[in-house]
Formats: sequence, C-alpha cells, structure tokens
Amino acid sequence: MKKILSIPAIMCSIRLYALTLAMFFVYRIILFLTELDKVPDSVTLFEILKVFFIGFRFDSVVVCSILLIPYVFLTVLYFIKALHQLYLHICICFIIIFFTVSFLISSIDIPYFNHFFSRLSFSAFQWLDTPGTVLRMIIGEPEYWLAVIPFLLSLSILYNFKKKLLLSFRNIPDTSEDMLPAGWQIFISAVFLGLLVIGIRGRIEFMSPIRVGTAYFTNNGLLNQLGLNPNYTLLRSMVDSFNAENACYSIMDSQEAIRNVQTYLDIKPLSDEYPILRKTDFGSEPSNPCNVIVIIMESMQAAKLSRHGSRKNLTPFLDKICLEGYYFENAYTAGVSTHHGIFSTLFSFPAIFRRHSMKNVSMLKYQGLATTLVQKGYSAVYFTTHDGQFDNIEGFLKANDFETVVSKKDYPFVKRKTPFGVPDDYMFKFSLPRLNELYSKKSPFLAVYLTTSDHKPYHIPDYFIPKTSKIRDQVVEYADFSLAKFIELCRKEAWFKDTLFVFVADHGLPRGSLYDLSLDYHHTPLLFYAPEIIQKPQVFTNFATQMDIFPTIMGILKIPYLNNTLGTDLLSHKRPWAFFCEYDKYGVINDDWLLVARDNKTVSLYRYRERDAEDYSSQFPDIVREMKCYAESNMQTYLHLAMLKKTFYEDKQPCQP
Repeated sequence: MKKILSIPAIMCSIRLYALTLAMFFVYRIILFLTELDKVPDSVTLFEILKVFFIGFRFDSVVVCSILLIPYVFLTVLYFIKALHQLYLHICICFIIIFFTVSFLISSIDIPYFNHFFSRLSFSAFQWLDTPGTVLRMIIGEPEYWLAVIPFLLSLSILYNFKKKLLLSFRNIPDTSEDMLPAGWQIFISAVFLGLLVIGIRGRIEFMSPIRVGTAYFTNNGLLNQLGLNPNYTLLRSMVDSFNAENACYSIMDSQEAIRNVQTYLDIKPLSDEYPILRKTDFGSEPSNPCNVIVIIMESMQAAKLSRHGSRKNLTPFLDKICLEGYYFENAYTAGVSTHHGIFSTLFSFPAIFRRHSMKNVSMLKYQGLATTLVQKGYSAVYFTTHDGQFDNIEGFLKANDFETVVSKKDYPFVKRKTPFGVPDDYMFKFSLPRLNELYSKKSPFLAVYLTTSDHKPYHIPDYFIPKTSKIRDQVVEYADFSLAKFIELCRKEAWFKDTLFVFVADHGLPRGSLYDLSLDYHHTPLLFYAPEIIQKPQVFTNFATQMDIFPTIMGILKIPYLNNTLGTDLLSHKRPWAFFCEYDKYGVINDDWLLVARDNKTVSLYRYRERDAEDYSSQFPDIVREMKCYAESNMQTYLHLAMLKKTFYEDKQPCQP
C-alpha cells in the first residue's frame, strides 16, 4: 500500500476523497438535525442509517466528478516526468475552486431545504430576477446566517489541507526501492481511474447510472430527500432544464385549454385552484373491495392479436380472454416509450413530445392509481424484470405511494438471463408469495407488472417450445404463454375471485405505414378481466387511452374517489377522439380521420380507414382545428398543472375503506 500511495495522483485523490466525504457527511448531519422535528416516530434506526449510506453514494458521485480531471492531469504529468510546481499549483487551484463551490452549494442548501422542503435545484434561480428582494430576505432572517458557519469551517479545513498536498508532492520517492515497477504503476493507475468512473456513475449496474430516484426508498418525503447531494440535484436539474426533452412547452393559452378540457370531460371543478378536480361518487364504498392487478405488456401492439387481423395465432390466450371481460378495440397508448406507457397508465396524464415526466429532479406527486387506492386502505406493489433505476421508475413510484418495487436486484442471480433481468413467467411466479402475503393482511392490494420478453435482446426459456420459426414471433408466443400461466396460477389462489386484471401495452411497434406516424406504435389491446366481477362481457368500439385506465378501474370497483387527472371512466363517458404523442409530432384519431401535427407547425389530415395517402387538411380546416384543439388543450392543461404543482390534491377527509 505504501508503494501504491507513492503514485502522487492516487495519494492526492484518496486523501481528498476522504476529507471531502467527511465534510459532506457533516452537512447532511446538520440538515438532518434542522429537520429532526419532521422525522416521524415510526422511522427506524436502520432507515436513518440507510439514508446516510445513500448519501455517501451521492456524495461520492460529486467528489469523484471533481477529482477525475485533476487525477488524469497529474497521472499524465507523472508518467511523462513533468510534475513541475506550476502545474501542481494549477491542479490544486482547480480542486480548491470546485470544492469551495460545492461546499457553498451545500451550505445554501440547508436553509433552502428548510424553507422549500426540496434540495437545491435550478428552479431556485427563478428568484434572480429580483436579487435585491432576495438579498433583503436573506439578511433579514438570522437563521440563514447560520449556514455561513459550516461553509467557513469547510474553507478553513480545505485551505489548510492545500499546504499538506503541496508538501506531499515534494516528498515523492525518488528511488526505485520505494516505488512499484513502471508497468504496475500504469496498471494500478488505470484501475484507480476505473474506480473514479464507477464513483461518478454511482452504480455498477450497466443499464443506468445513479438517479434521483435511487434515494427514494421509502414513502417518507424527508428521508427520501436527505440522501441526495445538493450539488448533484442542482447540476442534474440544470441539465434537465436545457434538455429539449424536458422543456416546458407552451402549446396554447392555459386558461383556454382548461376551459376546453372542462367541456370535453364534463368537469365541474371542486376548486378554482384545481381546475380539473372532481369527485366521483357511487353512493357508498363496496363492502368487499377488490384487488387490482395491472399488467403492462412490452410492445404488445393490437396487430399481434388474431382479433385484429394477425393470421399467425401468436396470442391464443389473449384472444380468448378478450371475449371474457371489457375489451376496448380502439385503445391507444400515450407515447412510444415505456416510460410514457407507465406514466399515463398509472397517473392518467398524456405524453408530451420529448418530455420525460418521471426523471425530473423535482418529482411531482400525482393523484394516480396507487395514491388513490392506498388512501382507501390498499397496499401497492410494482414488479419489473429489470433494473428499477432505469427511467427513474423505482424512485418515482415510491414517491407516489408504491410501497414496494420488486426489480432485478431482488431475483436470484442465476435467473437473470438478459440485461432486462428474468423471464416474464419467472417474474409472475416469483410475485405470487408476495401477493399472498399482502392478502393475508386482510386488506386489498394493487399489483402492477411490467413485462419485457418482447424487447431485444430476446430470450426464450428452454422449457417453452414455440410454434413459429422467427424469433420476433416466438417472443410474442412466449409473452402470451407467460400471461396464460400467470392467470392459471392466480386461479388457484383464494383472492382470484375478488381481483380485477387489466391488460394493456406500454406501446406497440412501428410497422410500414403510409403516414409519418405509425398507428401500430399506438394501437394496443386494453382489457379489463374479472370473471367473478364482470358478469356481462362486452367489446367496446369507442376510443380509449391509457389515461382512462385509472378512472375506469374505479368505475368497475364502484369506489368513490377524487379525480384530478385527464382520464375518464370509459364505461360512462365516450371520447370523441384519442390522441397520442411522439418525439416531434402528435396524432389525433376518430372513426374517419387521422390528424398528424408536427413540431415544424405542419399538419396533415388523412382518411386512414381507406389507407388514403392524400392530405385533406386544406379541404377540411374546421376538422383540423377541432382535432388540434382537443389534443393541445389536454397537453397544455397537464403542462399548466405540472408547472404549478397542482397534480395532487390532498383530501383532508379521505373516504375510509
């Protein structure tokens, strides 16, 4: 170890790493103590220790990010024998400046969090348009002055450490007896560089680096945020704010959009502050609330089913049960990505072009399916085969009342067959003991599944024998087989008769299309299946969207609830159109027309039923205007509510289960 530490860049980095992690730890302790009164009595010592372990991971991301450039710089200078004092001073000044800024941000974060209950983010800069007011506010509040104390102490320690760094470089061994051979030095330096890169990613898992959602391991908002580092949240939010995917679009006037949506959905809002909030009441709570299982199927476009024209008989199980429940033939997904499908299915808001609603630093609370059912006494669990941090899903769901997220890390290592984890049928089988455990608590449960078998790289277990020859068809057969096997297992459980199953896809797959927007990417199955609950199966031809799943579930279960979403109960309200979004365009569809509106402001109107490639937009401007208004009003209303953080209404007197 002594010889390893004789490599100056490694020695410098290790000492700085330890020192700065200790300082960040002190900042987190201070923040924790200032918020101690908000820590509920139910919080355990294990949860508090976990917060600080997560904090160590986020702090490492910040520290390793700062150390990377000087480490590489010093290492190169060392091996080319150019470690001159000037270069050392430049390098150390770089380190001092960046760590000074990081400690300043950590100090500012303490009063910021105390006031806003949120880690420092780019949104704080919205106050810079009135700097005088902000300065007077800070000066006028003595508590804010206290944040200066840890910052000054950090600076004092850091600047004293600077002298030790310079001294250590003067004491570099100059004899081969005290040093490793050159080959070993290069190898160890490369390994250390790899460790720094891992530290920057925050995770070894290949699919996704550390995300804000990694810190969200409980339903307690304080504990979830304490693990974050404000330097990380500030930089991440800055990147997000400049990213076109997360831009705050202004599609049309918000108030006009809201009035239109209120008309479309027949909304008489309960509050001016929450313009789409309404209460749906069925008279009384059901005496025996039913369980809900939602299965979001990877890439299961409608065209794969025989009932929608496929001649390959790939989905015999789905085709069969479509006639045994409420099946919606004209159902469309919100977007073209899995995160769009999860978000719209569970939270009943639309996809917005490139926007990723689950990855923002300031994760919003929504009046979604889990939150509503948990308020009614349900447990909520989410199952996926792959990494829970992918698309920030785990953290986002836990921030929205999913108590448990079962992901790749929870399955036996030997069962993980692809980057997407375990096969679908294994996930379903693995989940049953969890569901039985929830059922044993004598309370209903919500379970949501995301399958991945129909996603590259494909994997088909050896025990499944497909009938087709092409791998793309075989994985569809396997996906259907897994669903059939799951329902077969569920039938044996006592809770099956009291359970509503919902089958929907996250999105479809694009096929050849006459238009620059593929309907196969959005047209997917939507089935509500419950043999003991739905007594009169029916096939519906009215248009449906993923946003409507949550209200329709509540309508089938007859549970009174507050609806603060853009979804509607498909059994009591018919949509005149469905709309869906891609990264640079959106589509609106009804029985006769398909409208495609692009972000370059061009629009086209097609008679898609006749597969007519002629653009009729100039001939039917009123239809274009009406369809555009419908989609854009919904999208703008969502953007308006998200901007004002009005996506969740806390019911002061929630209905009891």
